Amino acid sequence: MSKLDTLVADTLQTLRHIAAEYSPAVFASSLAAEDMVLTDLILRHGLPIGIFSLETGRLHKETLAMLDKVKERYGYDIALYKPQQDAVDQYVTQNGLNAFYDSVEMRRECCRIRKVEPLGRALAGNKAWITGQRRAQAATRSSLAVHEDDPAHLMDKFNPLADWSEEDVWDYLRANDVPVNALHAQGYPSIGCEPCTRAIEPGEDVRAGRWWWENPESKECGLHVVDGKLIRIKSVAA
Repeated sequence: MSKLDTLVADTLQTLRHIAAEYSPAVFASSLAAEDMVLTDLILRHGLPIGIFSLETGRLHKETLAMLDKVKERYGYDIALYKPQQDAVDQYVTQNGLNAFYDSVEMRRECCRIRKVEPLGRALAGNKAWITGQRRAQAATRSSLAVHEDDPAHLMDKFNPLADWSEEDVWDYLRANDVPVNALHAQGYPSIGCEPCTRAIEPGEDVRAGRWWWENPESKECGLHVVDGKLIRIKSVAA
């Protein structure tokens, strides 16, 4: 059995375990490469795990186009959660549309309004949530566990691709002809909101294009952070 076959088998086992023991569970998809691996595994194998995405209002058109690609390929409508418009309007009125460039605090507040608050609504009523995070993505994720306790949402959290490399992800996508975000071919290995994401140069870290004006240690949007610290408080043994 190849390395990829082993990774796929282990990931499927994790997903089936989540579906059986942590129902209802949901998968938070950014519609980027890693998340399309999990989308394909969940939908192709008919696993009872819901899939949602956070429509921040600042996503690339190529990212939004993935919703139709998933519908066409799998016959599945990914649920969308949007920010509260009043909160967005207040932020823009008080600080300006692109105030997130001014400071880490302003950027995190924008992320809180556009991503963290909608995430809370998306997770409500579920026992566990799933992400496409990998250890190889960034220094901030080097200690990532497959199964974690999430004290922010009082639920279990799973990162089934924690062991996967960038090469593993793309080997799977190509082997299974999985639809992918067109931005990947334009130098975007990691994709977030349009004004906060740029293409990277050869040799740069895969997340170098995310919030490129900040130090690497601050490059998290808050979805995986509690009180300014990454949620790595308790890893749960397999």
